[in-house]
Amino acid sequence: MARIDFHSNVADKLLYCCRLSRKILASADSTGQHRTIVIVGNLKELQDLDALMWSFSKTDFLPHAWLDHDAAQETPIVFVSDVNQLKDSSIPHCDVLIYLKNEAPPQLDALLARFPRWVEVVTTQENERLAGRERYKSYREIGHELHHFDQAKGS
Repeated sequence: MARIDFHSNVADKLLYCCRLSRKILASADSTGQHRTIVIVGNLKELQDLDALMWSFSKTDFLPHAWLDHDAAQETPIVFVSDVNQLKDSSIPHCDVLIYLKNEAPPQLDALLARFPRWVEVVTTQENERLAGRERYKSYREIGHELHHFDQAKGS
């Protein structure tokens, strides 16, 4: 079963995603390998995130590429706007998936089998909160390990 983390009440989803990605990249797995991240979101959102990753910190660089870019194989962070691309993809990225979309992903079981850690980022906007709650319920019903980090409470 996958571990699914819900980060809710996030004020700025894209800035939060940058910080979260930085934290994940800084951590290594038990073998000392740095983790790889796939970020799934809407095209416009990912374009904005692409620009922000270049400028959010004066001291940090978050190497990233789009899934269809030649450098995707060697880049620790990959952007994907269509989650269906992951099932046919040969990229080695399989540590962490950060999910930014509102709608539940299709073929959830296959995705959760590929990614042992799944992170949902949910803002304070009502439509995102409601959609996030529905996804949380569906993941719980499937039996996945859920963890909630309410940013309004500072957790």
